[in-house]
Amino acid sequence: QVQLAESGGGAVPPGGSLTLSCVASGSTGNFYAMSWYRQAPGKERELVATITNGNIKKLVDSVKDRFTISRDDNKKTTFLQMNNLKPEDTAVYYCNLQRISGPYLEVWGQGSLVTVSS
Repeated sequence: QVQLAESGGGAVPPGGSLTLSCVASGSTGNFYAMSWYRQAPGKERELVATITNGNIKKLVDSVKDRFTISRDDNKKTTFLQMNNLKPEDTAVYYCNLQRISGPYLEVWGQGSLVTVSS
């Protein structure tokens, strides 16, 4: 059974930085995309960033100049480095694994709360 464990959330003032980590355990296979989503209070969950096995990265326009997504496949760990955080970045952040080849697999992390407030 594949599981994702997140860490790194917290509270920071505007302009601050945080790094979220997501560690996968179990039989993930070798070809999977990792994504970060977020859900702000009263809003729908939105895709923030995705990174594939080929290191192709996509970030939503609202964060592309401030956030960086990366992965270490040897450690099955994906990171979301968030700089210059704004109050509108406040949300619960979820990591997501979706297998690219082989049997269908999609797994979600438990969520990490990020609060940006002065």
